[in-house]
Amino acid sequence: MKLRLTNLRLELASDETELIRLAARKIRLVPEQITSLHIVKKAVDARKSDSVQFVYTVDIEVNVTKRIRFDPPFVVPIPVPFREQLSKGDRILHFPPVVIGSGPAGMFCALKLAAWGYRPLVLERGGDVDRRCQEIEKFWTLGELNPECNVQFGEGGAGTFSDGKLTTRVKDPRVRRILEQMVEAGAPEEILYLNKPHIGTDVLKPVVKGLREKIIALGGQVLFDACVTGMKISPGGVLKALTVRNQVELPLEVAVLAIGHSARDTYKMLFQKEVLMEAKPFAMGMRVEHPQDFIDAGQYGRFAGHPKLGAADYSLAYQDQERGRGAYSFCMCPGGYVVGAASEPGGVVTNGMSEHARDSGKANSALVATVDIADFGEGCLKGMEFQRKWEEKAFRLGGNNFNAPAQRLEDFLADRKSTDLDEQASSYRPGVTPANIRDCLPKEVGEVLTDAIRFWDHKIKGFIQDRAVVTGVETRTSAPLRILRNECLESVNTSGLYPAGEGAGYAGGIISAAVDGLKVAEAIIRKYREPEAGFLPEIIDKLATRGD
Repeated sequence: MKLRLTNLRLELASDETELIRLAARKIRLVPEQITSLHIVKKAVDARKSDSVQFVYTVDIEVNVTKRIRFDPPFVVPIPVPFREQLSKGDRILHFPPVVIGSGPAGMFCALKLAAWGYRPLVLERGGDVDRRCQEIEKFWTLGELNPECNVQFGEGGAGTFSDGKLTTRVKDPRVRRILEQMVEAGAPEEILYLNKPHIGTDVLKPVVKGLREKIIALGGQVLFDACVTGMKISPGGVLKALTVRNQVELPLEVAVLAIGHSARDTYKMLFQKEVLMEAKPFAMGMRVEHPQDFIDAGQYGRFAGHPKLGAADYSLAYQDQERGRGAYSFCMCPGGYVVGAASEPGGVVTNGMSEHARDSGKANSALVATVDIADFGEGCLKGMEFQRKWEEKAFRLGGNNFNAPAQRLEDFLADRKSTDLDEQASSYRPGVTPANIRDCLPKEVGEVLTDAIRFWDHKIKGFIQDRAVVTGVETRTSAPLRILRNECLESVNTSGLYPAGEGAGYAGGIISAAVDGLKVAEAIIRKYREPEAGFLPEIIDKLATRGD
């Protein structure tokens, strides 16, 4: 008999071998009758100041002849595994599907299509992950930005240079398969059961490469430095071709638009081609850094620093009823760094990043407030222009060299420039310039964040302290627009075009974007038969050859 047991608790000093004893006690058996035990979920419960526990869900198999009596919901039969209901359509595809973008949505969409024999071609405007590392390090060290290959653009998408957080609110059976494929590509197996799994930028880089190699092994192709600059759409609204690098026309019938939330030139091109889009709200703010040992002590008390616990995180929210705005922490990076994430000349963008060990000694998180359509005006590109406006203000405030404006948190609350900010106070690269970050934030956002931070200081005592530093500006929390699609996940007015992932406005993180990419792949599979052949070699050669 196979059973799933929840709410098994172990103290920090206990070993996981104790789980068999706990499981046996819960179902009134002796440990020897449990023939196997598999950890399904592992979380930390630090709500009590005098006790920190690990909480487990496990699947067990028992060797008994009599019927076992158990009480739901803490003991239940193991759920039936998800069985995919998918069959190929009957419409003919003369060309393989093209996937634009190799972030989570594009990568997992291509992986699914390749596994089903559709020979997808992935076009990525940036470089492969190794070249990305070189270009990003040059930017962080020298302030030299490559607009086509940076933290936002390149293999793996923006999430590759973050924390590799794999938490999601999405309840979808596809999530498990995504995590399994990441493990197959080299991610640590713990991501399959940790409640808040993360990989870290250093480990995620080879994982991304492994996923690409699997796409190719299954018959797909991946080309880098291949920015899609145009589309040919028939008068009847049917996608006919893509233009790559303003040079090569690629005939096709199906394209997946997985461009990420920072492809502003692509958004503009789609607008000019009259692909239907709409503005949507997003959030913006700044990054805050604290000493990691302070966050650890606040979350774990006297257990802070225990080797089993690692670096602690936090999640904060605030609702301003009077102003009608919310504020919250976003993309919290324990033991991480604040990094430059610009993708355009003349703009400063901050982001957070952690490596797998999370051992930098500093904790950082975005603190953001909601921005609505009323703040930037009607028009599907207005939100994008609003983001750019404040990024350019931050660039000027930082010294016109990609340095970020920074100040002590106490000075932000007092609305004054920091005058004694040490260069080492923030981990931000390329560097920081003392300033008043309110000068590069909308007035309403600054006011809401001020009230929110004072409220959060009651949640985490000492959140407001002289060692806390903020850098700005954080604008790329989500796409500022949504590319409209129908129930078949196809553009509402451009047949053959499938918007996907975070850049299309349908996801908000690595896992949710990957799930959306899988859904789009399934929609294509349901509609079309697989193509009999891939693109002709001469077409691929043209796409792979840069004219400059």
